[in-house]
Amino acid sequence: RLEEVPLEVLRQRESKWLDMLNNWDKWMAKKHKKASDGPIRLRCQKGIPPSLRGRAWQYLSGSKVKLEQNIGKFDELDLLPGDPKWLDVIERDLHRQFPFHEMFVSRGGHGQQDLFRVLKAYTLYRPEEGYCQAQAPIAAVLLMHMPAEQAFWCLVQICEKYLPGYYSEKLEAIQLDGQILFSLLHKVSPVAYKHLSKQKIDPILYMTEWFMCAFSRTLPWSSVLRVWDMFFCEGVKIIFRVGLVLLKHTLGSSDKLKSCQGQYETMERLRALSPKIMQETFLVQEVIELPVTERQIEREHLIQLKKWRETHGELQCNEAEPPTRKALEPVPSIIVPPGPAPIPKARKSKEKSREKRLASPANGPGAEGNGAPSSTRELLHPQVSPHHQSKESLSSRESEDTYL
Repeated sequence: RLEEVPLEVLRQRESKWLDMLNNWDKWMAKKHKKASDGPIRLRCQKGIPPSLRGRAWQYLSGSKVKLEQNIGKFDELDLLPGDPKWLDVIERDLHRQFPFHEMFVSRGGHGQQDLFRVLKAYTLYRPEEGYCQAQAPIAAVLLMHMPAEQAFWCLVQICEKYLPGYYSEKLEAIQLDGQILFSLLHKVSPVAYKHLSKQKIDPILYMTEWFMCAFSRTLPWSSVLRVWDMFFCEGVKIIFRVGLVLLKHTLGSSDKLKSCQGQYETMERLRALSPKIMQETFLVQEVIELPVTERQIEREHLIQLKKWRETHGELQCNEAEPPTRKALEPVPSIIVPPGPAPIPKARKSKEKSREKRLASPANGPGAEGNGAPSSTRELLHPQVSPHHQSKESLSSRESEDTYL
């Protein structure tokens, strides 16, 4: 159930967000230095008002500027026929995305048509990447909040800036982030870390769908929206935090481990997470309070990157320099277009550093020899939690049989 926000509080939040969005360029140019510790992050943590969520996501992600820099590009891609090898796969996936939502309930309805257009356009925009099935639920959530063209550019930002390399064929970035997550778990919950180590369960077996779909197929709907509000503001750090909270509260005590002594039982527990720990208010508070810093994530990234190179040599795909602390700062990733308002030098430096980090796919150690799958099709199995059977969630049991 959606958290009840008093009407007066909601109206006040709407007023603040409207003022900020209507004066975004000017506001960001003046206050950007304080944004990471100030109003924007706090407002996103409290939840973006539903009436402004789609617009806010576009501003926070920088997709609004991206669209303005590429006027007519989506329409141009939309008119092209597309590659048949991707079109067939996309077509088969359309009805599997939130089949109970009014937008996607009808085969061939406007929701499914727009979803097809967005996903097809991306395969033409990035033909070297093509289509990954984890992009479908991401695009579907975006389409619930904005028109197709805006959703397309928001998807581009997620794929290229927030989660670079996640949807590449070899899944190197997701493997790297799986190792980072596991290492951070040792600090957050030694009990859960020890149990997963003892059971020899590779992170890629339980975190792939979480991360690649940004929890859109895992959490109840109200929690998905709150997580995405923070994600668009603070970046992939939020995805790590959510994953750590779920692992900690699922496997983080001896009592919890009594019913999952073996590998199979443990995996079943991670596929059927407790509704209590996924509840909106509880989850968001735990995510905010989790003691994981940008510096820790940066350090783990460097460690895992070094291990990859020692084990496999140079990375398969291009990667920019390792992320700096500035690159991982939780600031809204907005590029202010040229205008009368001057952009502080400190801001330019921060944007340049962040672009280096986000433009390059992170690449991680392979999973050879430990039973971990190596392809997107093997990894994204449709494990549906009890919440996906309820009205609160927008997925269905049908997805478990047909997704991928």
